[in-house]
Amino acid sequence: MTKYFAKLGLNSKVETVRLIHDNVAPTEQAGIEHLNKTHSYPFWRQTYKDRSKRKNFAAKGMIYDEKRDAFIHPQPYPSWTLNEDTCQWEAPVPRPDRSTGCPYNWDETTGAWIKHE
Repeated sequence: MTKYFAKLGLNSKVETVRLIHDNVAPTEQAGIEHLNKTHSYPFWRQTYKDRSKRKNFAAKGMIYDEKRDAFIHPQPYPSWTLNEDTCQWEAPVPRPDRSTGCPYNWDETTGAWIKHE
């Protein structure tokens, strides 16, 4: 088994995600200590592919929000709000049904989904 750890930079921004084997890091704290020793860098948080903890799997550019104990993507548009349960950004208008096969892009100026052709 393996564990994943996010390296947190300035303002808790994820710089990279590292993989560590369970025999090296049986716990989150052991993983942080190993990474601190290996990379001489102390700011790491475990992230989970199955999203069982910390809401989302960390990726470069995301922010670790300590208060929510969650990894969150940067806000894509000013009008979008954060769903506190999922820590995912949501448009003020739901995305149209994707089953039509037509992709849609958000237009912040009009506040609507525009069919991308």
